[in-house]
Amino acid sequence: MHTRTRIHTRHALIAPDGYVPSAFPGWFGMTCFVLISPAMGANFSQFLIVIDALDHHVGFAADANEHVIYVEKGDAVIHWAHGQCTLSDGGFFFAPPGLAMTAKGTVGTRMTVYRKVYQPLEGYEIPQPLWGESNKIKAEPFLGNPRAMLQTLLPIDPAFDMAVNIFTYEPGATLPFVETHIMEHGLLMLSGQGVYRLEENYYPVQQGDAIWMAPYCPQWFAAIGDVPAGYLYHKDIHRLP
Repeated sequence: MHTRTRIHTRHALIAPDGYVPSAFPGWFGMTCFVLISPAMGANFSQFLIVIDALDHHVGFAADANEHVIYVEKGDAVIHWAHGQCTLSDGGFFFAPPGLAMTAKGTVGTRMTVYRKVYQPLEGYEIPQPLWGESNKIKAEPFLGNPRAMLQTLLPIDPAFDMAVNIFTYEPGATLPFVETHIMEHGLLMLSGQGVYRLEENYYPVQQGDAIWMAPYCPQWFAAIGDVPAGYLYHKDIHRLP
């Protein structure tokens, strides 16, 4: 049988036709797909959570990991010891390390989660919980190109060791050059379609695909089709190697 999924040493394309659920103790009433993890060589994890039942539980322990939850579709309420927030389509939540929390959503809600060990930086406090709505964040032209617009979800602050952004391209727009850099990426196609170059390979990609790019993996994207193409991505920042 055919699949667009490809797994290589330093990059991977994981198409929805190959998603396989994982089970975790204490989690129920939902389906979790671990799409990127250290098992493939990444330094972070990216997983998709789909709420299946009214009675469900998704919980995260207070440990060394930080998390970003992005609501792709539906709504969710995030609870922690001293607060809660409500998210809808395009909403996001940053949880610092040491924060125990639960996520509750309506049936059909889809959430992408980034999870990685936080790297402290001398002279900076660990960030506090933070949340917002991506549709209220101003998009800026990338390198002056108004057909390739970038939204920055987390503050550009040295206290944060990760960035989570949304890139949206008009049909025919591209990254202006093949990027090769130290930052590692975990990516989710949110809309549209395009062609992604990873190392020497060119892949057709579309909504729902997940991509892992290791550090220094040459990468480039071109949007194709009749509608804009958009993707959510994570990268590590602000720390010397």
